[in-house]
Amino acid sequence: MAELISPAAEPTVSVVIPVKDDAVALTVCLHALALQSRHADEIVVVDNNSTDDSAAIARRAGARVLPCPAPGIPAASATGYDAATGDLILRLDADCLPAPTWIATMVDAFAHSPEVAAFTGRARFTDGPTALRDPLATIYLGAYALAASAALGHLPLFGSNLGMRRDAWRDVRESVHRHDPLLHDDLDLSFHLGERHRIRYLPTASMGMSMRPFFSGRAFAHRLRRGMRTVVIHWPDDLQPVRTLRRTRTGVDPLRARLRQPAR
Repeated sequence: MAELISPAAEPTVSVVIPVKDDAVALTVCLHALALQSRHADEIVVVDNNSTDDSAAIARRAGARVLPCPAPGIPAASATGYDAATGDLILRLDADCLPAPTWIATMVDAFAHSPEVAAFTGRARFTDGPTALRDPLATIYLGAYALAASAALGHLPLFGSNLGMRRDAWRDVRESVHRHDPLLHDDLDLSFHLGERHRIRYLPTASMGMSMRPFFSGRAFAHRLRRGMRTVVIHWPDDLQPVRTLRRTRTGVDPLRARLRQPAR
């Protein structure tokens, strides 16, 4: 069960960025984080066996760099979450461009919704054909939300723009599939976090991201296969009707139950 942060206390914030051979994009991302209206208390860059200078760039920017020899984003993300010291853990990818108020928006949302364990935000494409950026982002993220919600029975997390309470992560860290590099780590986290905690959508947490999922048909097909594998690996115990019945019986909002107040 996640612990509550005192309303009078300013929560500390860790930003986690998994990276593998993405030095150029990481440079831009770290610069955007340096320009935030509310700075992170720490930035944790998890180097997943990069062969370029991603780690050196992160160190020069003042980030804390952790090596993750185990292959795959699930292992790298979990390594960062485990090491994070902040009350709140925010996650984005190396090719992301957060709005200047991204951290402040997340912090404010958690302060005003103490019953919520995790927030997930939206994204827009920052590269590719200008005319296609908005419609493709809407289709891509909308399709993910619809498909994942059907499998989960609740809102999924979006790995390029999410925030969660550190104690909520500690509550599920032993159950996530961190050692399977072929899984979608954010969808896997959604299965485990959403089982016991409340996830909410935060439309004001704006994030830019690369259109790279559409640059290659093979890469996009690989993403789809990873999504299907993530769903199937949770069967049969996590089939949507089973999850819904279990969540109804056991209660999904331990934070809300403790506070005895309605969701905002």
